[in-house]
Amino acid sequence: MSVVITDYGSGNVRSVFNALRSLGADVKLTAEADEIRAADRVVLPGVGAFGDCVRGLDERGLWEVMRDCLGDGRPFLGICVGYQMLFDESEESPGVRGFGFFPGKVRRFSAPGLKIPQIGWNSLDLTPHPLWAGLPANPHVYFVHSYYCDPADQSAITARCTYGETFAAAAARGPVAGVQFHPEKSQAVGLAILKNFLAS
Repeated sequence: MSVVITDYGSGNVRSVFNALRSLGADVKLTAEADEIRAADRVVLPGVGAFGDCVRGLDERGLWEVMRDCLGDGRPFLGICVGYQMLFDESEESPGVRGFGFFPGKVRRFSAPGLKIPQIGWNSLDLTPHPLWAGLPANPHVYFVHSYYCDPADQSAITARCTYGETFAAAAARGPVAGVQFHPEKSQAVGLAILKNFLAS
């Protein structure tokens, strides 16, 4: 079983790579379309601005590759901005289109007096999903973000978190899932989630 992490110039890919390798995965960090298309599982990380991440994929010829991966039945995991790009658009980068896999918009936190970005640990309210197998109730995971995903279809939400307002910390449809938090920085809980992804 092979796993690819899509390398398109976004930061933090090495920590995702190290986490998956620590679990025994045959993992490769690559920007090569052929290697991505040949893999059994695909991870799309993302750090930074929504528009910069979209451009990074597009400039490397990987936008359509990712779009194909989202529709071909393989397990796919979007992390942080990699999750946000699965939506239609983001308030962070007006006019820049996401994949639209999950109908909905990425919005900026707006609760009065809220410290933005959210940086640190917060708890999840989980909806049953294979990624959460074996996790404790209301597990804590690590976040770094100023924007949150707002799915049009609430049934796609697999985890909620509250930071000034309650938002979709994770969503899934079929073999495609996205998480706003960083599993690679979430210690034992994060490794358990990545292990479940490898087993999916």
